[in-house]
Amino acid sequence: MSSRYVLVIGAAGIDTKGYALAPLQAQTSNPGKIKSSSGGVARNIAENLARLGEDVCLLSAVGEDASGRRILSRLAEAGVDTSRLLVSSEYRTASYIALYDEHKSLIHSIDDMSALAGISPQLIYRQRGLIHKAAMVGIDSNLSVAVIKSIVKQAAAKNVPVAADPTSTTLAEKLIPWLKNLFMITPNAAEAEVLCGQRVKTQGQAVKAAKKLVNMGVEMAVITLAEKGVVYATTDTNGHIPALSANVVDITGASDAMSAAIMFGLLNDFPLDEAVRLGAGAAFLTLQTEDSVVKNLSLDSLYDI
Repeated sequence: MSSRYVLVIGAAGIDTKGYALAPLQAQTSNPGKIKSSSGGVARNIAENLARLGEDVCLLSAVGEDASGRRILSRLAEAGVDTSRLLVSSEYRTASYIALYDEHKSLIHSIDDMSALAGISPQLIYRQRGLIHKAAMVGIDSNLSVAVIKSIVKQAAAKNVPVAADPTSTTLAEKLIPWLKNLFMITPNAAEAEVLCGQRVKTQGQAVKAAKKLVNMGVEMAVITLAEKGVVYATTDTNGHIPALSANVVDITGASDAMSAAIMFGLLNDFPLDEAVRLGAGAAFLTLQTEDSVVKNLSLDSLYDI
C-alpha cells in the first residue's frame, strides 16, 4: 500500500437479484432471470476507487465460505488491498437479495449483514493507525452505531475526512449524530428526507435539503434524484448535474459508483462541479450493466461518455 490510500469500512457480500419477466403473482413461482455478483456498499465503493486508479484498503468481514472466497478473488483482481479484511468461520458472508418487477423497479429486498458483527469498536481502535494515515475514509451505514462513533472519533483525531453513504432509509438515521463530523454524505432523496426531516421530491427541495445538511455540519452534501440528476451543496456553492439518459439494466451499485467517483475527483483536486460530473458518469455506466461494479471503469471511460 502506498503512502496515500483511501480506507473504506463497511459491508462486503454477495448480491442476488431476481428480475420478473411478467407481472408478479403472489404466493407462486414467477418466471424471470436471476443474477448474482459481488456487492456490499463499502466493497463496491472500494472496487470502483481501485478501478479508477486509487490505492484502496477495505476493512470488512466475510465468512470462511465460497462467497467469501469469491469476494476476495474479485477484490484482488481489481487491486483492492484486503490485508485487513476479516475472514472467520464464526459467521457467514453477508448477502443481499432483491426482487424486481417486469419494469426493473425494486419491489422488495432483504439483507443479511450479520458478518459485520466482526467489525467492533475494539477492532477500530486496534486499527486506528490505518485510519490516522488515510487520505480519506469511506463508510456505509451497515456498521453499528458504536463502530461509526469509533471511526468518526479516530478520523477526527488526525483531521482525516470521512465520506458516508447512508445505505438505506432504515439505516440513514445512524449518521444524524455525526453529521457535523462528516466531510461528505451521499443520500438519495428518501434517505435525505430521513437525515434532514423535510420533503425531498423535486430538484428545488433537494437543493434546500442539501443546504440544510451543510447547515447541520456536513462539508459537502450530494443528493441523487434518479432521472432528475444530482444536486450538491457546500458552504460556498450549490449546483445541479442533469442525469444522462441510460438504458437501465440494473440500479444496484449505481449510487456506490457515484460516491466513489466523487471521492476520486476530490482526492485528485478536480473542481467540485467536475467531481460531481464524474460521479454522475460513473452511475450512468453502472446502470447499464448487470454487475454491481463496471469492470472496465476508468477515468478515460468517464470522459468518453
